Amino acid sequence: MEAQGNKKDQMKLKFRYLWLISALLLASCADQPYYQKSYSFQGNQWNQDVKPTFKIEVSDTTKAYDFMLTLRTTTDYGFSNVWIYLNTKTPNGERGREPFELKIANEDGSWAGKKTGTVVENQLIFSRRKLPQKGTYYFTLEQGVTQKNLPEVLDIGLQVDEAEEK
Repeated sequence: MEAQGNKKDQMKLKFRYLWLISALLLASCADQPYYQKSYSFQGNQWNQDVKPTFKIEVSDTTKAYDFMLTLRTTTDYGFSNVWIYLNTKTPNGERGREPFELKIANEDGSWAGKKTGTVVENQLIFSRRKLPQKGTYYFTLEQGVTQKNLPEVLDIGLQVDEAEEK
C-alpha cells in the first residue's frame, strides 16, 4: 500500500513540475517590448546635469509605437509632480523638445501612481506615435524642476511597444 502511495505522490510531483515548466515556457513566449531600458539615479537624486538617453533603432516606418515612460520615486518624494522634457533626435539630425508634467500625488495627498512599500511608480503613455525615418533615434530626458537636485528619485525607464493594429 505504501508503494502505491509513493507512486501517486511521484506522479503528482511530476505533474506539478510539468505544469511549472509549461507555465514558464508560455510566459517566455509572451510579447516582448520592442525596446525597454531604465536608468538608475546615483544617490536617488536626479541632478539637472544628468540626462538619461535612450537609443532606439527603427527599421519599419509603417508601424505605430506606444511609448511608456516610467518614473519611480520613494514615498519621501516631497513634491506632487515633476516636469520632464523629452528631447528627440531623429536619424537625419532633426531635434524636438516636448515638456510633460507627471503627477506624483493627488490633491488630497494620496499617491497618483502605484505604491509598493516605499516605492511609487508613475507612468506617462504616448500612444500610437509614428517614427517616420529608418535609423537611430535618441530620446533624452531631463528634469525641468527649478531645483538643481531632485531628491528621492530612484530611476526612470522607457518602454516602446509596437502598437496594436486598429
